[in-house]
Amino acid sequence: MDEKTFWALMDELSCRRGARHERLDWLRGELRCRPAAESVEFQARLEVACEAVATDALWRAVRRVEAGLCSDDGFDYFALWLVAQGQGTYKAVLADPDALADVAEVRALVGRHPREWCGDEWPEWEELDYVAQEVFDELTGREDDGLEAFYEALDAVQETWARPEAEICLAEATVRVGTPRLDALFPAEAGSRS
Repeated sequence: MDEKTFWALMDELSCRRGARHERLDWLRGELRCRPAAESVEFQARLEVACEAVATDALWRAVRRVEAGLCSDDGFDYFALWLVAQGQGTYKAVLADPDALADVAEVRALVGRHPREWCGDEWPEWEELDYVAQEVFDELTGREDDGLEAFYEALDAVQETWARPEAEICLAEATVRVGTPRLDALFPAEAGSRS
């Protein structure tokens, strides 16, 4: 699966209506129509995209939105959610974390404490990380092997890819400092750290 195909899937996923589980069902269906190797390549591309999200500036922005409640795992799930917003939103937020203030799903959280958010409202999407492995297992009939066969195939793909340093470090090189719009939308609570 090339990068263009990966982002076409993410762009379509971001536009689909329905609950998150329904949108993931659609993605599973799309991956089932392809060779099993493409599920592995999808996961490899997903991981590269998520790695680029791991910047201090984005960590601070997410902590602001989530009122300081973002854990390490939560940030990983945020990265998956951000990739699922489609390539345009993903690139805009990588370049300027304050662009999260433009994302409708983030704006819908304004004025409510995270403890009041429903599960699908959180800007996190852990379940996206399991779709490729589930489809691979289905297509190869290796559901009883657990994760071993999938991760062996994923390691093999990642070893063969020459991942350009520029792609991995994109966010570090271009991120703007500060999030004045997010700060205005999600003011720090007295006594909380952001």
